[in-house]
Amino acid sequence: MYYVIKKQHATPLSTFIGFPVRKFIASKNSDNVIFEFQKDGKPLRKWVKKEDIILLTDNKEYYQKTLKHFSEIESTQKKLVEEAQAHLKNSMETFTDTMHTEMDEYEELRDSSDVPCMLRHL
Repeated sequence: MYYVIKKQHATPLSTFIGFPVRKFIASKNSDNVIFEFQKDGKPLRKWVKKEDIILLTDNKEYYQKTLKHFSEIESTQKKLVEEAQAHLKNSMETFTDTMHTEMDEYEELRDSSDVPCMLRHL
């Protein structure tokens, strides 16, 4: 049995996937590796670009250790992203509130005689 860790490009907050394969086919002349799975008793083959493969090994312990390490890093980074998103949302709300307050105050000032605004005459 072989073990693979591969980059994920489709989902932004999930950057890798790990899976076991029965066998693989690779060539120096090809940019792809073919992995063979067993699904419902039938062999199934999937093509993966070599550049997307982070790890290909037959050492299960090393695979699990590496997968756990990546999972911990991904979890930590997801927490940082969530905190940053919450901070950004708060900053945007503060910005919106501040701008609305400033505009409301200016609308009150606009009606005074020393502010050149043509709206008063319309």
